[in-house]
Amino acid sequence: MFFRLILLLAASLCLTQCSSTKKRVYSYDYKSGKTCMLLSGQAVPPANLPEKVMKAIAAANRIKDKPYRRGGGHGKIEDSAYDCSGSVSYVLHHAGLLDKPTTSSGFRKYGEKGEGKYITIYTKKGHAFLVIAGLRFDTGGNGYRDKGPRWTDDTRSLKGFQARHPEGL
Repeated sequence: MFFRLILLLAASLCLTQCSSTKKRVYSYDYKSGKTCMLLSGQAVPPANLPEKVMKAIAAANRIKDKPYRRGGGHGKIEDSAYDCSGSVSYVLHHAGLLDKPTTSSGFRKYGEKGEGKYITIYTKKGHAFLVIAGLRFDTGGNGYRDKGPRWTDDTRSLKGFQARHPEGL
């Protein structure tokens, strides 16, 4: 009887700890004056963001809805279609934060570790996306995988992703 009680206590402790483990996810949380709004598929930034962040948002707005093409945006910044890292490269390049296109794996060494105040690149082998002023710019997830770069406020798992950010942003 005592042994069963100990087992039951240990199992409930384990279940409590396992269920309280917080999953890493991107989740949109609008904050007036701090985050972008999503309006008809376009990011609308608050007016007080740094210039490089505003340029990044404008660049992403220019290529949103472009088609997806594996390798798109790698041979040249200006392209007719983009893959995940090609679209991240385009945005960062037009914000003055990247000289030449790179791959999703290459972004694992970009900038500084961790989430940025305004711009975060989430990267892992095979995929990369951006969160700019709270709004996600991505080519995959939530039913539109490989349809090209899009703004979305949909939740996305961050499992396996590393967070990087441009220095100071």
